[in-house]
Amino acid sequence: MSFGVQSRVSLKAYNSFAVDVAARWFAEAHDDDQVREALAYAQRQQLPVLLLGGGSNMLLTADVEALVLRMASRGIRVLQDDGERVLVEAEAGEPWHPFVQWALRQGLVGLENLSLIPGTVGAAPMQNIGAYGVELKDLFVGLTALDRRSGELREFSLDDCGFAYRDSLFKQDAGRWVILRVRFALSRTAALHLEYGPLRQRLAEQGVMAPTAADVSQAICAIRREKLPDPAVLGNAGSFFKNPMVSVELAQRLNAEHADLVAYPQADGRVKLAAGWLIERAGWKGFREGDAGVHRLQALVLVNYGQATGQQLLALAQRIQADIFRRFAVELEIEPNVL
Repeated sequence: MSFGVQSRVSLKAYNSFAVDVAARWFAEAHDDDQVREALAYAQRQQLPVLLLGGGSNMLLTADVEALVLRMASRGIRVLQDDGERVLVEAEAGEPWHPFVQWALRQGLVGLENLSLIPGTVGAAPMQNIGAYGVELKDLFVGLTALDRRSGELREFSLDDCGFAYRDSLFKQDAGRWVILRVRFALSRTAALHLEYGPLRQRLAEQGVMAPTAADVSQAICAIRREKLPDPAVLGNAGSFFKNPMVSVELAQRLNAEHADLVAYPQADGRVKLAAGWLIERAGWKGFREGDAGVHRLQALVLVNYGQATGQQLLALAQRIQADIFRRFAVELEIEPNVL
């Protein structure tokens, strides 16, 4: 085999929560052939397979009795360039933020609001990553994926992917598709997305009146570093809960009880609430029990202070969910994949 399989490998360095669990078997795939070899090996050995990107959107609660296949393919290429619209393709194993920075160095607009999001290009479509008024689907053109059922490659268009808020076909049908490479339509002159209040404020404070895409990226990186802990320093998976969608009636009732409720009316008639506001109002911000806690600056982020297990972090999350439902009649949904 052209790729190596290791046994009993610690996954602490491969998940952003830094939870120390072991993979029964572990391998890395650097190209399509190695992906196929790994899947064939798992089939012969009758092993389940867990695909791993940057490990930034998962909570591991036990040793993984499977072949953990880390997608490590690298490469970025320009497929089309008409002087304005530029079609770019990136391999699944490309780290997301360096990919964004590559685009900025080429003078390309579109990805800057998604700066400093952890993870890889291949994992990004899974949950339709989004931040500061932009979602992946807004730049997405297509992707190539391997169907584990048939062994065939399939090309996905935007409409094929079922993108929704932090959701996609690939998340709904988890385990079937191995995303190999993703394509984006970027621009040299497109308008910047500056609707997010703190972003406009940060640029104004810096005296940037006519921001470039690079200016936007730098401002967003600064905001994220102030609000979110660095996983290399403090284990976390970023936002742990989705912002809940509720009925207008419930939102109105909560607003009558809490005048400062953070709520955003949606096109479908529902209202999106800020999960972080709910958790902070309930008193969980800065809570710590052992090495599992809620970040002191951002109530939406659960953190591992060192030796917390995945089970301890999950138990804390479930306590928060129960308390928020009791106080506000709102159900919080966990954003990372719990394994």
